[in-house]
Amino acid sequence: MDCWKGAIGSNWIYPTVIICANGFFSTMRPSESFLTPYLSGPDKNLTIEQVTNQIFPVWTYSYLALLLPVFLITDYVRYKPVLLLQGISYIVTWLLLLFAHGVVAMQVMEFFYGMVTATEVAYYAYIYSVVSADRYQRVTSYCRSITLVAATVAAVLGQLLVSLADVSYFHLNAITLASVSLAFLCSFLLPMPQKSMFFHKKGVSETLPQPQKAVATLGSNGPSSCQQQDKDCAAADTRPSPQQHAEQPKPQNHMLRVLVQLSRDLRDCYSSRKLLYWSLWWALATAGFNQIVNYIQVLWDFRAPSHSSAVYNGAVEAIATFLGSATSMAVGYVKVDWDLSGELALGMFSAMDAGSLFLMYFTDNIWACYAGYLVFKACYMFLITIAT
Repeated sequence: MDCWKGAIGSNWIYPTVIICANGFFSTMRPSESFLTPYLSGPDKNLTIEQVTNQIFPVWTYSYLALLLPVFLITDYVRYKPVLLLQGISYIVTWLLLLFAHGVVAMQVMEFFYGMVTATEVAYYAYIYSVVSADRYQRVTSYCRSITLVAATVAAVLGQLLVSLADVSYFHLNAITLASVSLAFLCSFLLPMPQKSMFFHKKGVSETLPQPQKAVATLGSNGPSSCQQQDKDCAAADTRPSPQQHAEQPKPQNHMLRVLVQLSRDLRDCYSSRKLLYWSLWWALATAGFNQIVNYIQVLWDFRAPSHSSAVYNGAVEAIATFLGSATSMAVGYVKVDWDLSGELALGMFSAMDAGSLFLMYFTDNIWACYAGYLVFKACYMFLITIAT
């Protein structure tokens, strides 16, 4: 009991544990590897053409439309309300998957899933608003590792239940609904942050380290490292001066000042040509990766129809996640000067990614298609870590 009280009283352990629990349950979705067979099977009785051309594109465009406004709203409301919104969107998504029928209902489901993915920024940004900068690297590793573990566990569990226990896709989705509901409950337990990156900067230094030390602790910790650097810059710039104590900013000017500061940050960041090139690659590669992940099950179902062939989607996703995490970790241990060799690695592994896509498209063998996907995901995770 004393240990538990001590953990809650700590300024970083309790929120880290809760946000990691939220990340585990929200990512532990064993039905996701079998979405296309479920939609095209007897449960929903949709055609592959409907799934490909009318349902899946809704996620792509809703995600794109929601991403920027959700990012700004997330900072304005200080993360926790957006995590609650994400939990509600998860639950609505799987309720529709379980009990709704028809193309329109599935399009609404995809819109809510677009809301889920757009609000993921709150998960990766929340923890930096409640812990000191000297713990950024540690909590980043916890938050990202738990999602990789959950994704692997979900894929393996889904495959075992389908192949060995003959569990239906409907019941897999019911398990997923229970898991995301637990994630929603976890988000209620999170403490409300008192600061954010732009709209609610803290006016006191508190326990933040010196800027040089804060920057030195960051390193390459996944896609959220850019957000961490922004937070360090914010922490360094918000020490109160006597003028700030005497004259607080007027509320009506606060929004304009924040937007101006954001535009200055963007200008400063992208004045570096190298950063601009890598960011452009990041944007294009991430867009391509999301499209592949969105439609890969359609290709697998075309190569080996689920109604007449054994489905190994879960096993392939589990192996792909493991390889992706292994290659990401390898970047931290390989002694290479990425400033000198980064472009060479970028070209080589991007070419391998392109080759794997051509292999998946032109082959008629489902196992070659699976192998191409494993190579594609491993190379992408390797390069995205270098870019970070």
